[in-house]
Amino acid sequence: MIKKTVLKVDLSGDKGRKKLLKAISGVQGVDKIEVDAAKGTISVTGDADPYDIIVRTRKVGKFVELVSVGPPPAPPKEAQKKPEEKKAELKKDDKKTDPNPQFHYPVVYMDRYNEPNVGCSIM
Repeated sequence: MIKKTVLKVDLSGDKGRKKLLKAISGVQGVDKIEVDAAKGTISVTGDADPYDIIVRTRKVGKFVELVSVGPPPAPPKEAQKKPEEKKAELKKDDKKTDPNPQFHYPVVYMDRYNEPNVGCSIM
């Protein structure tokens, strides 16, 4: 079962923060890690056991306070569009003739034998 674990940790130094993120990302079942340095919290989303996350964090040498464990927030409603709306969006995009209008120049590939100035310019 996917759950969101929120921990309160001291995130003062960059070196300690990197060690902490490396340790937490090594726990089996972690899908996503979010760091909020202003609040001093780390949110871990995935199947990982909160106890394992706390143990790994303490091994790094950080004091950990468990804030909450619960289901992750629901995805935004925008991602759950109906298929009819998606088809309408695709039809609007069909009017475009060139997907990359900035790339109209021909590209000529040259190797070192076909370059115009192959010789050394120092002599």
